[in-house]
Amino acid sequence: MFVIQICMNWQSVSFDWNQAKAFLATAEEGSLSAAARALGLTQPTLGRQVTALEEELGVALFERVGRSLSLTQSGIELLDHVRTMGDAAGLVSLTASGHSQSIEGQVCITATDAMSSYHLPHVLGQLQEKAPEIEIEILASNTVQDLRRREADIAIRHVRPGQPDLITRLVRTTTAHFYASTAYLDRHGRPAGPHDLSDAKFIGFENPGRTIAFLNTFGLALTRSNVKLVTNSGVAGWEMVKQGLGIGVITKDLAAITAGIEIILPDLVSIDVPIWLTTHRELHTSRRIRLVFDVLAEALS
Repeated sequence: MFVIQICMNWQSVSFDWNQAKAFLATAEEGSLSAAARALGLTQPTLGRQVTALEEELGVALFERVGRSLSLTQSGIELLDHVRTMGDAAGLVSLTASGHSQSIEGQVCITATDAMSSYHLPHVLGQLQEKAPEIEIEILASNTVQDLRRREADIAIRHVRPGQPDLITRLVRTTTAHFYASTAYLDRHGRPAGPHDLSDAKFIGFENPGRTIAFLNTFGLALTRSNVKLVTNSGVAGWEMVKQGLGIGVITKDLAAITAGIEIILPDLVSIDVPIWLTTHRELHTSRRIRLVFDVLAEALS
């Protein structure tokens, strides 16, 4: 039996991962400022790392287009290789975290801004009592974070992730309906049917065109004149509803803990809203992450 041993020339490896990470973040975020925020660095520090990588490789990786950066052909060719390195680094971190059996350390939970603001604080109190040494970071975001890249340890989502290496649990399904403040309804009247909403004011979410199209699936005939206030924040949208600025679509859970709010036409609009709890398969072997996962599952159910 012959054994062939291949020895790596370590002296020839001079690639700096910090520089590569700076390049990868800049390519994915689209600007130095956004990449610096994502990595927790100052923009000058990040810029020096990218410049150092360009000098090390002897190629230009970015060209400036207005206020943003665009990859050069050399940058495009390098990106896939560095992204593979990023995925590998993430797996190393996942494995290390997964084998940690200490009920202490940091756990990052990502959820919508509304869930983070109105529902999670109560759960965090329970976590502090059960495991005071665990540090919880809440990433309040309405965009889906990539658990495989360690953007978060646990995610609370309203759609089931499709990646096979994630563990998901459907903790509950709630419903969403039309709600408005009592003050708004006192001014504009309480609708008895869809025809009474033709002049109503609605709070839009992110895209007014999509909001109108969605609302009209319930038999309404709304136009842009019905949606004059739009936000990408669930918290801001709910505050607008509470202040009597319009009608919003919100879960009955949030409405139940808010004073001065009334449901509108509950037989007309009832939307199923699943609550999925998700973590990475490797992380599920960590005692601290398993504890947080189980506490969340119990509390949210």
